[in-house]
Amino acid sequence: MNDQHEWPATGRIDLNLFRVFEVVYRERNLTRAAAILHLSQSAISHALARLREQLDDPLFVREGRGVAPTPEARRLAPAIAQALGILQDSVGRLKEFDPVHDARTFTLSMPEQLEPVLLPAIIAGVRERAPRVRVRSGGVRWAELKLEMAAGQIDLAIEIARPADAELRQCQLMREPLCVVAGPQFQGALTAQRYLDAEHIAVTSRRRGISVEDLALDSVGLSRNVVHRCQHYLAASLVAVQTPFLLTMVDGYARLLNATLGNRVLPMPLDLPPVALNLYWHERTGNEPGNRWLRERVLVACGRRE
Repeated sequence: MNDQHEWPATGRIDLNLFRVFEVVYRERNLTRAAAILHLSQSAISHALARLREQLDDPLFVREGRGVAPTPEARRLAPAIAQALGILQDSVGRLKEFDPVHDARTFTLSMPEQLEPVLLPAIIAGVRERAPRVRVRSGGVRWAELKLEMAAGQIDLAIEIARPADAELRQCQLMREPLCVVAGPQFQGALTAQRYLDAEHIAVTSRRRGISVEDLALDSVGLSRNVVHRCQHYLAASLVAVQTPFLLTMVDGYARLLNATLGNRVLPMPLDLPPVALNLYWHERTGNEPGNRWLRERVLVACGRRE
């Protein structure tokens, strides 16, 4: 490399290579970079090889299971990130979102048990103002959410509040109190002691780990006697109809599911924190007009606006 660090003119460089550079620099891992860019790892390696040749610098060296940037790569990275950001913002401004005429399809990620509670109001609010817009809902594991959002596969996510990667922006969507669902076999008043002495049904989609309700109990130093587990609250509510087992869940969903089942929805007799739900989006879409509009619609549907 020459002593003056004179980079070749950008006219001789494929500008797509800078996008590869920026993602590899941020992720420090070729496999993750390939997933974000929807390229093969060999394509990532080939792109870096071309950029190395044109810039006359290794740019990245192996470090553990990932890569580390060279001093020259560190010097170049801020300018590349800034330039790509300016370009993305400029393109975004050219594509202003028109809810009346736009026919985009937005993809939301949320746990399936939240769909009956939140999705109908979200879709109704979207349809009222944007009749051609479509909404798709699905579930993405938390560990994969950042990659899916960075790749543009997920527009927004609704999840239990938790610490998130710096690239994921978030705001509180709602706080829902916990309640107790009891079937006809459970008679009388529900006291704190009866709750702790009772047998319980837990709902979790994971084979291991504790449920959201157990996390809330653990936060105040309590535990319960879980005798059965299932994957869905509807199944658990149907079990409660036929057994003396108690089911703990968020209040709004409990009333929706059990309106016609014959179960009682009782106040939680313990002083437990409510379940907090957050809305998440990727920092790159924070100022994109369509994403901003959709975030507003979701907040309205959940009672956080207007």
